[in-house]
Amino acid sequence: MEDRHAFRFSPTTLAVPLYFVLFLWIVFWFEAKYGYNFNRYGIYPRTLSGLRGLVLSPLIHSDIKHLYHNSIPLFVLFFSLLYFYRSIAFKVFVYGTLLTGLLTWIIARKSYHIGASGIIYLLFSFIFFSGVFRRNYRLIAVSLVVIFLYGSMVWYLLPVEERISWEGHLSGFVSGILFAYLFRRTGVQRHQYEWEKEDYEPDEFDRQFDREGNFMPGEDPEP
Repeated sequence: MEDRHAFRFSPTTLAVPLYFVLFLWIVFWFEAKYGYNFNRYGIYPRTLSGLRGLVLSPLIHSDIKHLYHNSIPLFVLFFSLLYFYRSIAFKVFVYGTLLTGLLTWIIARKSYHIGASGIIYLLFSFIFFSGVFRRNYRLIAVSLVVIFLYGSMVWYLLPVEERISWEGHLSGFVSGILFAYLFRRTGVQRHQYEWEKEDYEPDEFDRQFDREGNFMPGEDPEP
């Protein structure tokens, strides 16, 4: 049954994604202000030192254009995750980020992979497929909105541009599907009608319909 109170706004719902995006800008400002280059802290595939990028790479961006293009979808999708899936939001975000980084570390080219785009693909994929798996009409509507806003991102799951880490995008996308499936029975579910329940006993009117829903007055329906 759908929990009527599942979708409820709170200051945390807005503050967490806002502060996270703000922190990314502070990291970039610090790097630019004091002449640091944090790229070496990104994910470098199949090396022990490259594993630190599982945590640090989402915080690092190559330039202000890179950071700007990630900031808006990251805020919107993170906010949507917290609002519609708040009971599992932090598990999906934390574990999904780590899994995205690990998959990138395994499959990616020998290069430093940085940026929060892997998280964006994680959230995009999770929100879209969660609505599909749960078959809840409100969550399906959210899925449709997400695909309308960011559906074009699927092109960047392919190696269409050399400077873009399509491996990180693909890793986030796959991680989102996995977590959407694993958590499909947690939180808001599809509304279950009385006639769908195992203990449902049909009344006299319902007995006039056969198993395919055809109205058969005066006849005994098939068992």
